[in-house]
Amino acid sequence: MAEELSQRPDDTRTLIMMRHAEADWGMDDFNRPLTSRGHLQARTAGEWLHHTGTLPEMIVSSAALRTRQTTTWVCEALGEKAPTASLDERLYNAPARMLRQCIENTPDSVRSMMLVAHLPGVQDAAMDLMSSTSDYESLMDISYGFPPSSIAVFEVETSWSELLDHDARLVSFRTF
Repeated sequence: MAEELSQRPDDTRTLIMMRHAEADWGMDDFNRPLTSRGHLQARTAGEWLHHTGTLPEMIVSSAALRTRQTTTWVCEALGEKAPTASLDERLYNAPARMLRQCIENTPDSVRSMMLVAHLPGVQDAAMDLMSSTSDYESLMDISYGFPPSSIAVFEVETSWSELLDHDARLVSFRTF
């Protein structure tokens, strides 16, 4: 699988969509931190991205504490290859259309973009983007749910601004 993900045509963009890792309960929703398990999940997800060569040039994360912590652990695992993440308060519990706007506003010079967000928006956006040529097992897994610390990796053959429903080929879906 590592070879499949790292050997993409030069004109293909990569979209990485991630749901935050496991979060704790018992406080206001925006400030929920990751659990100990969540910290490990996020780091493992980052290690997988590094191992497969699926390296984001740009990361945009919801500003909620659990997504910020997830992004921090992913970036730590990516090491020196990690870009500086941008936080966007509009992505907190955002619907699919808001996540899609974020993706569509990505500069065309960016070849690999990662979005870290929440349910249900992240799953809904992934379902909207999947093309009929998507990996069948990954497509089925995503349709059943998008658990904490899951990553969907898409190949995009258009510019970000021209990305339409069913335009992205889902090549991998993993939960950590």
